[in-house]
Amino acid sequence: MLRRYVKPVVVVALLLPWFWLGYLVYLETLQTGSGLGADPVEGLLHYLGEWSMIVLLCAFSVTPLSRQFKWPALIRSRRLIGLSAFSFVLVHSVVFAIFYAELQLQILLREVLERPYITLGMASLMILTLLSLTSTRGWQRRLGKSWKRLHQWVYLAVPLALLHLLWLRKDGYDDVAIYTLWAVVMAAERLYVWRKRQRQDQKAVL
Repeated sequence: MLRRYVKPVVVVALLLPWFWLGYLVYLETLQTGSGLGADPVEGLLHYLGEWSMIVLLCAFSVTPLSRQFKWPALIRSRRLIGLSAFSFVLVHSVVFAIFYAELQLQILLREVLERPYITLGMASLMILTLLSLTSTRGWQRRLGKSWKRLHQWVYLAVPLALLHLLWLRKDGYDDVAIYTLWAVVMAAERLYVWRKRQRQDQKAVL
């Protein structure tokens, strides 16, 4: 009965940050000073970056949570959450390209090459782009067993995003610590399950 409500609840939860962003932009247009902060572009980048990290970690958490809490219905929302994370990262990158690189490829490439935190962020974006483009059932059928190996690249996208955030910070690392702990716990669950299956396979052979 409850499983039919899982995806609608997930959709609403994923849309809420966009609605709130729209409200902040609206406040900014009214020049109330309570929208995106003293520097609206910086505030917009920060907002999108934070939600990129949060939703990416949510996508990274779907499999462990559904496994540990016996929520198979949650797995059906994994692609939706992953695509939402990609959309946040993409818009975050587009805002940077528009307001900081002025849509000039030469400036954008220089920023990527000269600033390590931007290099890491763009590397994470490229991985997430590839994973999003190949997330359909059609690509899953075309790639066969290679599809699962390809989508294990998320294990690289997450730490790259964390390092991007860490190197970007000049002070106040509380959020980075929380996100890192979150990612480590989810990765530890995966490692635990993998090692458990390895031991079971060895027993089966013996």
